Amino acid sequence: MTRIKRGYIARRRRTKIRLFASSFRGAHSRLTRTITQQKIRALASAYRDRGRQKRNFRQLWIARINAVIRSNKVDYSYSRFIHNLYKRQLLLNRKILAQIAILNRNCLYMISNEIIKYEDCKESSGMLKMEFSGE
Repeated sequence: MTRIKRGYIARRRRTKIRLFASSFRGAHSRLTRTITQQKIRALASAYRDRGRQKRNFRQLWIARINAVIRSNKVDYSYSRFIHNLYKRQLLLNRKILAQIAILNRNCLYMISNEIIKYEDCKESSGMLKMEFSGE
């Protein structure tokens, strides 16, 4: 029986994998088996680290906002600030708040002071209602 030539399909598949691993060092860019293993590993790491990157950036934004908020008032914290933002229905995400905190600190101070004033007014009006209802 005559030998069957495989043709170009397997070679095309291998060159496609080699192009992916061309920047790897040593056998990871030369040997087909190790290239495929490293490709699987690289794609798994990329998938995992995309989630980590989101987590790390959110952590960074929270730390920046917290630092600026605490420098403004002694007893005011990040968690109270975010809670009051949600109560006032000011839907600013943490990324935008962190950019405001870095680039325009006074603007963030104004936002937090307005929220504090609003909360103080609400509490004082609540106290007045309680006093009048008590009589």
